[in-house]
Amino acid sequence: MLPWKRALRPLAALLLTAVAVTVPATTAQASGAPGSGWNDYSCKPSAAHPRPVVLVHGTLGNSVDNWLGLAPYLRVRGYCVFSLDYGQVEGVPFFHGLGPVEKSAGQLKDFVDKVLAATGAAETDVVGHSQGGMMPRYYVRFLGGAAKVNALVGIAPSNHGTDLNGFTHLLPYFPGAADLLTKNTPALADQVTGSAFLAKLNAGGDTVPGVRYTVIATRYDEVVTPWRSQYLSGPDVRNVLLQDLCPLDLSEHVAVGLLDRVAFHEVANALDPGRAEPTTCASAFE
Repeated sequence: MLPWKRALRPLAALLLTAVAVTVPATTAQASGAPGSGWNDYSCKPSAAHPRPVVLVHGTLGNSVDNWLGLAPYLRVRGYCVFSLDYGQVEGVPFFHGLGPVEKSAGQLKDFVDKVLAATGAAETDVVGHSQGGMMPRYYVRFLGGAAKVNALVGIAPSNHGTDLNGFTHLLPYFPGAADLLTKNTPALADQVTGSAFLAKLNAGGDTVPGVRYTVIATRYDEVVTPWRSQYLSGPDVRNVLLQDLCPLDLSEHVAVGLLDRVAFHEVANALDPGRAEPTTCASAFE
């Protein structure tokens, strides 16, 4: 394959995603978490873990598949854990997180209210992967979430967008491509570096007072690039590079949210900093 053809593959994949959602899908929709103990609305937070944890999936994810690793990991450690589906697009019953990010933040707002009402807690902690680590910042900043979120943990979050290793810069050379993304998969367009949505989200600073922020990134991220764009600036921010904790960790964008127990250990530390233990390569076996 010629080098220029190889270079266009990620851009082609991005465009194919936008086209694919116009085709009716027949996949069964994930209606809730499996019988693992999460999304249990009878769960009452303990004194040790007084806040329920809301998990927010990434683009093309859903409330089940994105959390088959982390949800049980937190549940067995005594947390009340909940996850939602958001950003649904008509005709696409399984792959979510594609709708406008602002609208998705409204769905998160409603879900947090539901969780707080069921558990009796005053605040929640939010953990999100990819778009799910960025989108809650809109809820916190613009939709009253600062009063209801104690900690926001982003795993490979698209906080300042992505250039997809530079390939989004090629969009102007494909007439209609940007419009196709905006029309069919608004969340993809919203997450492109320099988008109007990101300009609004990050205007005036990355953080909101009263919320603790943690970003967990991997240097091998091939989706949210450059990976340093995931980091936040401001008070009450902790930016973590997994390879600083475990040089042997080779997780890329998907794996870090789905199955990386080194990352999971750092999530647990962020949720309960008073009982935090050093995260190392050995954390993968805990």
